[in-house]
Amino acid sequence: MKKLLLVVLAAAGAAFAKKKLDEGKHEQALWAEATDSVGKA
Repeated sequence: MKKLLLVVLAAAGAAFAKKKLDEGKHEQALWAEATDSVGKA
């Protein structure tokens, strides 16, 4: 039972970390677009 709980917690932690990474990448892409010095036609 303890192993199952450990696996579930590890999976939840990995999902949380992936979500945070994806949010960070999205935020970085928004900043890159907003501060892009090249004018778009």
